[in-house]
Amino acid sequence: MLIERLHDIWSTGDTRSIYEVYAESFVAHMPKGWGPAPSRDGHDGIRRAIERLRSGFPDWREHIDDIVIDEDRVAVRYHSTGTHLGAFAGMPASGRRVQVDELSIFRIKDGRVVEQWCLNDDLAFEKQIRGEPLN
Repeated sequence: MLIERLHDIWSTGDTRSIYEVYAESFVAHMPKGWGPAPSRDGHDGIRRAIERLRSGFPDWREHIDDIVIDEDRVAVRYHSTGTHLGAFAGMPASGRRVQVDELSIFRIKDGRVVEQWCLNDDLAFEKQIRGEPLN
């Protein structure tokens, strides 16, 4: 399935199949805290985002919990895990393991992902990196 392949790309860091999964015109709508939105950088932007994430979390893995499909939309609830071994988003490596809950809605056209709306638990993500309790 296309969305499983997308999560495999992020989990392995193997960006060679980006062009098979994402449309060149891909648009990402990320939470406002992640920077300017929406991002329209196509294949190069996706590759850079994966490389940036994996430079901070070389063992990053995305685990699918639920998938709901409705016509050209796919909603996915997933959680991501990784160890903060490199600088990321202005935070120096902490060596801490994180787990981040995420939700994404993907729009599919002509067999490729053309758009994504993503929400993740940024507060829990940052707290884990800083070593703060989540309760």
